[in-house]
Amino acid sequence: MKHKLTIAVSGLNAIDSPGPGIGVIRSLRDCPDFDLRIIGLSYEALEPGVYMHEVVDKSYQIPYPSAGSQELQTRLAYIHDREQLNVVIPTFDAELANFIKLAATLKSWGIATLMPTANQLTALDKMHLHDFGREHNFNVPKTRFIDSLSQVEEIESDFDYPMVVKGKYYEAYIARNREEVAAYFHLLNAKWGLPVVIQKFVKGTEIVIAGLGDGTGRLMGAIPLRKLYITDKGKGWSGVVLEDEALINLTRKFVSASQWQGGFEIEIMRTGEDKFFIMEINPRFPAWVYTTAAAGQNLPAALVKLALGQEVTPYTAYETGKMFVRYAWDLITDIREFQQITTTGEL
Repeated sequence: MKHKLTIAVSGLNAIDSPGPGIGVIRSLRDCPDFDLRIIGLSYEALEPGVYMHEVVDKSYQIPYPSAGSQELQTRLAYIHDREQLNVVIPTFDAELANFIKLAATLKSWGIATLMPTANQLTALDKMHLHDFGREHNFNVPKTRFIDSLSQVEEIESDFDYPMVVKGKYYEAYIARNREEVAAYFHLLNAKWGLPVVIQKFVKGTEIVIAGLGDGTGRLMGAIPLRKLYITDKGKGWSGVVLEDEALINLTRKFVSASQWQGGFEIEIMRTGEDKFFIMEINPRFPAWVYTTAAAGQNLPAALVKLALGQEVTPYTAYETGKMFVRYAWDLITDIREFQQITTTGEL
């Protein structure tokens, strides 16, 4: 029998820099074990997922992460009262801290989650990843954090051009001179706040790995993928699944060292000398996560089962050569739907 579940998922912004929500939902809907009602959690009235009624059954707006966990709790209580949620899956880096604070409260309401702990979230963010790498013998590029452009001259003694300039949460750019560093600093500060991240440029092939940890050091599944086309924001617009046991072993070592709980993405640069550098650990599934289900490892479905306390056998095999190509199309809706989500916060 299918398990009837009502699952809330955030990250519905299926735009040029998409959130993971739609990929997570598509994966869940592909799982034959579930009979689903999907509740979308949106921040903006124009997030496309709000209007994708074949994907999302109903959407509710929730407060921005900057509003804090108490505002989020109040809104989730309202949504739960109407929908009787079984599971919540937050998919944005910036919102995770608030959801993690509410994990015990959600559990007391009967809502299951599977998220990293607050300590894991801190230990593997951009500001601490280098320390984690040094402690557990992972290669991580030299990283610095700047709060003002006056620090650029200082870091030029440690970093050669080009260097990578990253936002606190998202986006990365390659700067080839001081003027470009300044331009990207202002752009990223305006969008994501301070500090801005400066990282040593590593030349190589960009590889990403989507995975799932159960919180005890066990890797439940992992799919490595090589990006074939990358946008100007550093987002993969197409990619192909790889067969490489070295990448799976690295992922297994990461999950064992971190005791990671929940979904994640490892961003890796593979040099010409076949050396792996971990560029980032993203504490949630990537936007391309539906490719994991297509390749034979439905990681979002496994996350839901783990969250509900069900026994899950780790995935060991997957289909290589599966490829995704992202695309844009015009979704036609009615202005009345936009007005409804704008005025009531529900659709």
